[in-house]
Amino acid sequence: MRLRRLRPLLAASVGVLLAIGGASSAISAPSVAAAATPPAEFGSDWDNPRTPEPPVPVPATRHCTVRVVDDAFDDFDVHSRDYTPPQGCAGPWSKVVMRLEGSVAGRQFDRIGHVDVGGVRMLTLSTPEPSVDGISWHVEKDVTDLAPLLADPQQVDAYVGNVVDSTYTGVIHVTVDLDFYTTGRGAPAAQTSDTVLPLADTWRDGTDLVGTLTVPRNSTRLLADVFATGSGGGCEEFWDTSAPASTGYSCPDGLPYREVDVRIDGQLAGIAAPYPVVYTGGWSNPFLWYAIPSPKAFDIPPLGYDLTPFLARLDDGRSHDVRISVVGLPSGQGGWTLSPRFRVWRDAGRSVVSGTMGTAYANEPVIESSVAGTGDRAGHLDLEATRELRVTGTLSTSRGPVTTTVTRSLSNTSRHSWTDDETDDTLKAAWTDTQSVATSHGRGTPTVERTTHRWDKDGVLGFHPRADIAGAYDVTGDLAISWERASSTTRGGAALSSRTESSSFDGRAAWIYGVPRDQRHATADTSARATLTERSPGRATSFERRLRAVNGTFVTDTAR
Repeated sequence: MRLRRLRPLLAASVGVLLAIGGASSAISAPSVAAAATPPAEFGSDWDNPRTPEPPVPVPATRHCTVRVVDDAFDDFDVHSRDYTPPQGCAGPWSKVVMRLEGSVAGRQFDRIGHVDVGGVRMLTLSTPEPSVDGISWHVEKDVTDLAPLLADPQQVDAYVGNVVDSTYTGVIHVTVDLDFYTTGRGAPAAQTSDTVLPLADTWRDGTDLVGTLTVPRNSTRLLADVFATGSGGGCEEFWDTSAPASTGYSCPDGLPYREVDVRIDGQLAGIAAPYPVVYTGGWSNPFLWYAIPSPKAFDIPPLGYDLTPFLARLDDGRSHDVRISVVGLPSGQGGWTLSPRFRVWRDAGRSVVSGTMGTAYANEPVIESSVAGTGDRAGHLDLEATRELRVTGTLSTSRGPVTTTVTRSLSNTSRHSWTDDETDDTLKAAWTDTQSVATSHGRGTPTVERTTHRWDKDGVLGFHPRADIAGAYDVTGDLAISWERASSTTRGGAALSSRTESSSFDGRAAWIYGVPRDQRHATADTSARATLTERSPGRATSFERRLRAVNGTFVTDTAR
């Protein structure tokens, strides 16, 4: 009986068998005054989960709160309610912050969900796998970018697909509040886009998401955010460990290269590397995530694209076709959720802006791989992949000609190996995604905005038969993950501002599979660290927080 072959399914369902769980949160928890004494192994209850990310900074001005979600999710229905802007805190606002509170108890899978406002995605989330006694979690997020949308009444749609029956008893309770901070001394109105748009007339063409986009005729800047997640319980949830079927590996979804592309009227307009998020059932060892989840697991960030060069085409007042596709996805394979939104800036001095498309260059993904393995035997997959895109456009604005050049480069390295029967499964992989946007006014010195994302995953999963218990296996996991985003703005070589944020996880966990619940003897030692550094002329700020939990009890929580 080759249970190790079921690893991709185990990764989604083992937490249900355990009936204990963890969650991610962006919180401002007080530091632990003294180290707690952890239990020798997991019991039926433990500390509420935490993440080390810094809280959203808010101004000292007055604020009003509007509740947009207050639901118990026990089905696959979309829960809708009407939103009305706060009368006591009329815009424009200095900041808008979303705060989610969740709770769940009993036995349940980790679930995927979202919150949309006016058809625009505000949050993509996943949920904890609960303990018998239950846990609660908190997420907060800066959603000021959606202020133009929130200035008008909208419909809010919330979804967390969930099965509740005699076996899976966990009902997921979620509230979402929006805090609107007024302007005041030291808190000016936030600088946001003029309009936020969804993709209209959407439909699925195979695995691609297709729709239309119509922008105002005086648009001068266009940014797209695409929420893209591989999920649904199949192998695409673990796309970064997939291998060709010829290897005999248990996730036969081809090479582990994925890329999310945006096309406008059939022309490639943007490329991005998706983040290989690990949910709380991931890596067949949810004990890794009960107290400290994988980075970004419960507030999954979107992929960003600067599509400004294409406004030379889009500013004609017509609707244009937009296609979003996942490169590397095997033909006919589903499992990806795609939800785009578009932020548009307009020229206050002109009702119509014209322009010209300049040079455009994009190569096909360059993928080199070495693959070995067959049947139940040991195998490996080594991969090196790169891709580049460059596009230029010029707009004739009320302030003169503005030329925007967007350059994007992606790279991915992966070293994946497994022993006979996948008893040990090892992955060491890294992804880098860099976008550079140069903006020139006339013949002036360009301003360059550069953003680099880097993600690393290094770990080994063990699934070893026990000699002393028939049908039982020792499940072990040792995993390190890092997420980093660095951005900077320069002009003529002079630094104007920079921001670097990181979130990392390091953990080890073990338990016995195939025995009664009280004989699983689960243990875990997990740590996390988040940093944030911001610099501008004459100003610098920094933040660091460290967490450590042993067998579900926090023994370290420090911030500086």
